[in-house]
Amino acid sequence: MTATKSTLNVKIDRSVKEKAAQLLESMGLDHTTAIDMYYRQIITERQIPFQPKSGLSLDEQLVTAIKAQNIPRKTVEVNDEGHIVVDKDKDPELYDWAVNG
Repeated sequence: MTATKSTLNVKIDRSVKEKAAQLLESMGLDHTTAIDMYYRQIITERQIPFQPKSGLSLDEQLVTAIKAQNIPRKTVEVNDEGHIVVDKDKDPELYDWAVNG
């Protein structure tokens, strides 16, 4: 039994379409086959087959970059007013950061 076909019209940025076409061609696929595969995967998984992610905020990018540096972590004490308590002789770098930012 032959499946009934349906047409899907999609508007997409021309450069995205062209780049995808080149990659698909290198895989031996065309747009129709790739989109059909994508839809079938949605049906199989009952969700989009990848997790969309929003771009990282500037703060998140900074935290990610700092974590990638493997900078040793320091635990600091805070007094009742919320100020950092640092021994200048034991932790001169931390003291400098606490005073100068």
